[in-house]
Amino acid sequence: QVQLVESGGGLVQAGGSLRLSCTASGRAASDLAMGWFRQVLGKERETVAAISGNGDATFVQYSISDRFAISKDNAQNTVYLQMKNLRPEDTALYSCAAVEATPMGLITQAHRYSYWGRGRQVTVAS
Repeated sequence: QVQLVESGGGLVQAGGSLRLSCTASGRAASDLAMGWFRQVLGKERETVAAISGNGDATFVQYSISDRFAISKDNAQNTVYLQMKNLRPEDTALYSCAAVEATPMGLITQAHRYSYWGRGRQVTVAS
């Protein structure tokens, strides 16, 4: 069983930066495709970013790709979401997810993920 523990997030002023971390246990991160998703109450969950097991393949939602970046440190079993120039519309609950995959497997659809963290709230004040 894979467990995911997220850290980071919180309250930031518009234009600020935050980094989210998600550490996996129970399976090597190199065996896991991982992703970040966000959801605002009353709205559908959306894919923010995804990364393959070996970290070589990445995806970031186009509308935020100039401000958000995903990376992975398999030695630390951790995936990161670096967010800069944050805007009030980025306010959401951000969740990390993981699923067993091939080394280059890149998975962007939430329903394909097996394991989920509890989520971290990111609030961007205007």
